[in-house]
Amino acid sequence: MISETITEDCCLGNGGGIVRVCSNGNGSGNNSKGEEQLSEVQIKKAKVQKEMTMQDIFGDANELDDDEDEDDMEWDPLREQVTISKWFCTNCTMVNFEGAVHCHKWYLIHELNYLHANDSHCKQACGEYKESGILEHGFFASPESLEANITVSTAKSVSSKEAPVSLVPASTNRTLVGFDERMLLHCEVEVKSHPHPERPDRLRAIIASLTTAGILPGKCHPITAREIAPRELLKVHSLAHVEAVELTEQAISSYFTPDTYANKHSAQAARLAAGLCADLTSEIYNGRAKNGFALIRPPGHHAGVHQAMGFCLHNNAAIAALVAQAAGAKKDVHHGNGTQEIFDGSTSVLYVSLHRHECGRFYPGTGASYEVGVKGAEGYCVNIPWMRGGVGDKDYLFAFQYVVLPIALEFDPDFTIISAGFDAARGDPLGGCDVTPPGYARMTQMLSTLAGGKMLVILEGGYNLRSISSSATAVIKVLLGESTECCQGIGGPSGAAVQTVLDVLNIQSKTRDKEEEEKPKSPAMVVDVL
Repeated sequence: MISETITEDCCLGNGGGIVRVCSNGNGSGNNSKGEEQLSEVQIKKAKVQKEMTMQDIFGDANELDDDEDEDDMEWDPLREQVTISKWFCTNCTMVNFEGAVHCHKWYLIHELNYLHANDSHCKQACGEYKESGILEHGFFASPESLEANITVSTAKSVSSKEAPVSLVPASTNRTLVGFDERMLLHCEVEVKSHPHPERPDRLRAIIASLTTAGILPGKCHPITAREIAPRELLKVHSLAHVEAVELTEQAISSYFTPDTYANKHSAQAARLAAGLCADLTSEIYNGRAKNGFALIRPPGHHAGVHQAMGFCLHNNAAIAALVAQAAGAKKDVHHGNGTQEIFDGSTSVLYVSLHRHECGRFYPGTGASYEVGVKGAEGYCVNIPWMRGGVGDKDYLFAFQYVVLPIALEFDPDFTIISAGFDAARGDPLGGCDVTPPGYARMTQMLSTLAGGKMLVILEGGYNLRSISSSATAVIKVLLGESTECCQGIGGPSGAAVQTVLDVLNIQSKTRDKEEEEKPKSPAMVVDVL
């Protein structure tokens, strides 16, 4: 609950001036005729101005008499205060005013009705209860009240210190999860008018969902976190960048860009996130586990060689890719400009990105379809840029069927990394797209057919807690081999999506026609699903 105090300023007349009648030196009030006429005009003018101002504020100025006017002249505006209370939705961070018990934020659904945004059937309210229980029970908590209708098995809370991977018997059928509570210490210190969307509650909601579902601990195996070494970071980032991130440990609060914050714990959180991704990749790639999920923050796919941006400090997917010279599929709504920059001239990594672009008007503005790679690596970068928001399951799956999988099969990667940014999910306050948990599950299933199923999913964006926790749970169920709802009978794609896919296929076919030799097998594949 946040209260703001607003002081009402009711000064009279234009500019807040008060007209006063001047008297002579002896105070008798004997003025010249001209002065008396001028004073009368000024008094009448001031009274009209006062009545208009008071009417705007109170609405009953016409009922005021002369006695009330005299009382108003003695009124002190500093003693009259109006308090407006507001609260921020735990689920989506949107502001709501006192009196509302559910979040009023509306967002678009059904991308085919995107041009009819005023239609009620293509809008859906956040509707999260003011005292939401989503941080205790995850998306299983009721959005309408404190009561939770939990029908799944429950388990104790997970801790990064429990069941380290070195103590768990090695098995090629294991699904690993990387998490460390110290990453929750990375948060924005400076108090602003609105909560930052990249907040610790993102991890808390996912952990609560997995715990309530009996998945973690239980079905997944935690891996012990370690802080990545500087020499490992320097394979991806410049020395100046690494030193700049480390320097934040000396400040209570700092910013790389207006929206990319750090506190004294952020550098360690970034090292832990990168270290977990590196170790998970090593475990999976070397056959000690079948797949894994890196439940980490801060995110990384916007971080480039020389700069931190877009909430990202170190590029976790790039670090993981270099561990085994393998990269993977990324689900997010913003183009992973940092990942593309790092691998733009590499033939060891196939980078595929699906993202909202809108001809460069959507953040970060990069990732046009004609960006296909440089310096002999043309064709190793595939961008599928959506031209509008509201893109949903049927559009993404259409692109997967006709672009992502055919190109992936051509390159035949040894390892798949999914940088999973769930800001393409329905209800996300930043992404404005409409992908559902079954949609994410189906895309994960399709990618699991590559590289013998060796896959690492890395958390990137996603800022609606109910969407991110339900989507992450659906993806992990696919990793575990459990049956899950996967977009049955979803229909066909939108016309805009079909046009985008056709444009990409045209550009990519020209790139491949220029090459006389067959492309070599690619040990790494990065797919940004945005």
